[in-house]
Amino acid sequence: MINEALGLPELASEHGQLVDQMMELLNWFIAILLVGWSTFFVFCLFRFNRKANPKASYIGVRSHASSHLEIGVVLVEAILLLGFAFRLWGERVDNYPTGDDTVRVRAIGYQFGWALHYPGPDGKFGEFDFNKVSGASPEAQIGLSREGHGADDIIRGQLTLPKGRPAIVYVTSKDVIHNFAIKSMRIAQDAIPGMEVPMWFTPIKEGDFDIVCGQLCGSGHAAMAGILTVVPNEKFVAEFEGGGKEAAPAATTEVVATVGN
Repeated sequence: MINEALGLPELASEHGQLVDQMMELLNWFIAILLVGWSTFFVFCLFRFNRKANPKASYIGVRSHASSHLEIGVVLVEAILLLGFAFRLWGERVDNYPTGDDTVRVRAIGYQFGWALHYPGPDGKFGEFDFNKVSGASPEAQIGLSREGHGADDIIRGQLTLPKGRPAIVYVTSKDVIHNFAIKSMRIAQDAIPGMEVPMWFTPIKEGDFDIVCGQLCGSGHAAMAGILTVVPNEKFVAEFEGGGKEAAPAATTEVVATVGN
């Protein structure tokens, strides 16, 4: 309830329910603390005002009740937060996708856009070299070699993923630190030069969802925005896997994210 009141984007990923549960708990806990401490503050304004206490006390508080209360609040916060965080983290680690139906894509950030690198029908990524940048297009920005496994690779300025199939996005950057964030999927990952960090999720809803860069990466930062759109899985298989995989059941669909350059 409180998540919706705060304008949290629509949930569209399988693991996102646990994320929302934790955020709901945090928001309610913060709201309770806000009301509690604000009430105590107002009480102090009246209880210890100048009229009620014309002469200041030079002894101060002798009881340690306030210290015990603060320690208790910290312990309760730690138990609640760590309890939910460990559960969420455990499920993310234990359920890391390794099956044949997993979609793998590289997301390479550059000023100011994204290059989405698909391995093509052979399922293997070709080599790329940032020292061989030859133009402004997403493919030219990463210097992809068209020899070997790179011969059938697909480079787009948009992200395409099927609904219902787990996807691993390997996030990296050509220049500065970016952040590949899809809020409706409850997922985000910094794109760091020299590092390729995997993030994974499973889309479960059709529709349009926003993609943003979560790091201030330069004067064209606002251009690194995109739209995530869900379309049928059969189209994904035909376009990105050469039609070589059997189409998933009717429940599966595809996601397309257009990232502005």
